[in-house]
Amino acid sequence: MKSPGNKPRAGAVRKGRKGPQVGSGGQGRQALEGKKPTPKAVDRPYHPAGKRRAAADRFEAAGGRKKQVPDGAAPQRTQARRSPKTSDESEMVTGRNSVLEALRAKIPVTTLYMAARIEFDDRVKEILQIATTRGVPILEVMRPELDRLAGFDSVHQGVALKVPPYEYAHPIELLEKVVSRGQVPLFVALDGITDPRNLGAIIRSVAAFGGQGVIVPQRRSVGLTASAWKTSAGAAARTPVAMASNLTQTIKAFKAQGVFVLGLDGDGDVSLPQLALAKEPVLIVVGSEGKGLSRLVTENCDAVVSIPISSSTESLNAGIAASVTLYEISKLRAAAKRK
Repeated sequence: MKSPGNKPRAGAVRKGRKGPQVGSGGQGRQALEGKKPTPKAVDRPYHPAGKRRAAADRFEAAGGRKKQVPDGAAPQRTQARRSPKTSDESEMVTGRNSVLEALRAKIPVTTLYMAARIEFDDRVKEILQIATTRGVPILEVMRPELDRLAGFDSVHQGVALKVPPYEYAHPIELLEKVVSRGQVPLFVALDGITDPRNLGAIIRSVAAFGGQGVIVPQRRSVGLTASAWKTSAGAAARTPVAMASNLTQTIKAFKAQGVFVLGLDGDGDVSLPQLALAKEPVLIVVGSEGKGLSRLVTENCDAVVSIPISSSTESLNAGIAASVTLYEISKLRAAAKRK
């Protein structure tokens, strides 16, 4: 029988899978001694300061100059410098009529491209004469290269003109300029039209029937692209195009200036031949062929006008509808002048 003095001290025996073990054998000594001093932030690779130091070291190793940053200090924030644009934002005006009208209007021109062995006519001769007088660089290129520059779906007729991005007018400033000249305002605004050919056709009709400008919204609408230039047959060089940041607000501003706003819609309340107020300042709003006028635009129109068409035809193209309306208004105005 063992004496009480030889009894193992309570808690001194560590029990484990291998049975009772006396003492730890120094396995927990480090924990008893306490933790070591915490490394600096820059010496910890996972810390943001350590990552910055590692990046600076890599930069210095690559041949750059190392920027002295205090240990643990936050990096100095600098404004990112925008790299120069590499894409060319210029537009290509193609076709003999469009190029000639652009040169006649003295719009800024970068380069005139002409196909090798082009067939000369009066338009080509005048294009060369104006370009030479103005000192426009003229480059003779092969047909495949001109196809690539103008776009393979474009009919360039052997000539193309490189012009800077179109500078849109402000709608209200354009209206005030027309009023200051003593003219009766006649504008066309586009609501949701995305086909550049429709824009080009409308610009051409506005120029033909005495209008002073076209208004396009900044969002969800086509801009004055090369295709629109082509379809306008050069009228874009004579008829200004304004851009509205908000079409609804622009319509309200025009109404505040005494302009009568007409919306074109197949379900309009007023038939176009019965439009007596067309002799007054007018803004015609044309919607897309599919969706028509948007709700907010319709609510802010003074009248919604429809064009009588055959029942076998669902609707008119936006460009055609604008042309018919402009013709009718010009006819009413001409009749009013004769009275």
